[in-house]
Amino acid sequence: MKQNKNVTGRRTSESPLLIATRYLLSYQTSLTLLNTSHITKTASSAPAPDSVRSNSPLRIASQLTTASAILWDPKFTSRAPPGSLKPVHAGTLVAPQRTDSSISVRNLGDGHTVPIVPTMDNRRHPSSFQQLEKLGEGTYATVFKGRNRQTGELVALKEIHLDSEEGTPSTAIREISLMKELRHENIVLLHDVIHTENKLMLVFEFMDKDLKRYMDSRGDRGALDPATIKSFMYQLLKGIAFCHEARVLHRDLKPQNLLINNRGQLKLADFGLARAFGIPVNTFSNEVVTLWYRAPDVLLGSRTYNTSIDIWSAGCIMAEMYTGRPLFPGTTNEDQVQKIFRLMGTPSERSWPGISQLPEYKNNFPVYHTQDLRLILPQVDQVGLNLLNSMLQLRPEMRISAANALLHPWFNDLPQRQQEVAQMQAQAHAQAQQAQMGGYQVPQNAY
Repeated sequence: MKQNKNVTGRRTSESPLLIATRYLLSYQTSLTLLNTSHITKTASSAPAPDSVRSNSPLRIASQLTTASAILWDPKFTSRAPPGSLKPVHAGTLVAPQRTDSSISVRNLGDGHTVPIVPTMDNRRHPSSFQQLEKLGEGTYATVFKGRNRQTGELVALKEIHLDSEEGTPSTAIREISLMKELRHENIVLLHDVIHTENKLMLVFEFMDKDLKRYMDSRGDRGALDPATIKSFMYQLLKGIAFCHEARVLHRDLKPQNLLINNRGQLKLADFGLARAFGIPVNTFSNEVVTLWYRAPDVLLGSRTYNTSIDIWSAGCIMAEMYTGRPLFPGTTNEDQVQKIFRLMGTPSERSWPGISQLPEYKNNFPVYHTQDLRLILPQVDQVGLNLLNSMLQLRPEMRISAANALLHPWFNDLPQRQQEVAQMQAQAHAQAQQAQMGGYQVPQNAY
């Protein structure tokens, strides 16, 4: 401990903290005195009555630790401190005028869209729609065929009953949030959302039936003709590709969730299990997709799946449209795995690196050899089998993407594909001509 003399000449013991504090105050005092002498050069050299108090350690410490002394020191800023600013009249605060909400848009079919009648006020109510018949019932919702009392338009009404304790089901929140963003010709259109105290009603465009009922209504035990299958598969893959481009996994593709209208349009529906995904791949639940259409990696417990799970489901649906029967009709999770391996072959670490690390993998899986799909699906042509094989790859990263599947040669003779290719070629040709002319022509009605 350092010994110092006090004013009486006696030595006193001072702690290091006290010594450091004295030095700091002495240094700060010097800075303050220099700054004061610089600002007040014309002032009298006679000390003011309170000069002793102003230079005391407590006074200096207080000055140095105030916000104005630090933030508005002339060494650091040329702006005046807040106390010296004159008040300025900034205007009068006026409450904004309330505007109606128009969260949804109705497609008129002619390329134009108009806002639906707002749902955030009292002008819309479930009584605005007439229930005609029940179309189906799920775990948390009932779907009715309905009619808009004002316009006469047919709609599908999905009623979700709200539990006073549980609130709105997460599946409903997920479906609404995603379907407001997914606007595509092969995704069912969400017209409106109506919320009351005990009920949430989703108003969708009306589609005549789902793919399952469509197949059941066919005379050939549910099997569809090749031209219809090709058209439906092309539309299905277009809807999937749009979802994946928007970074959304559907996760529950099955014939019951694919809707058909009387014009032969196919649209994806029921996004209650859909999820947005990002990079790196998120960890998801493996409780997705009806068992028959569930990918093997999900069945084996993988939680890092990606868009490939929707491609597997699409392959199962394609095969089912040819036969009218599910390709892998398992009864349990283990039975489903066995049925897949029996047809596609039992994978190993060599054919599927990392499979042995999946939670539901077993070393004693029966060893099956890969069967030829031509024997199971003789009605499918060779090019179609090539596409089907590329979708039904056991190893997820080996499955074809939806975007690449749309470019598969199997669709070359499809009128819709030919029309789209012709439109793209014409568009590219027009852009090339405009580039040669030295500029880009703004399309009509662009503004």
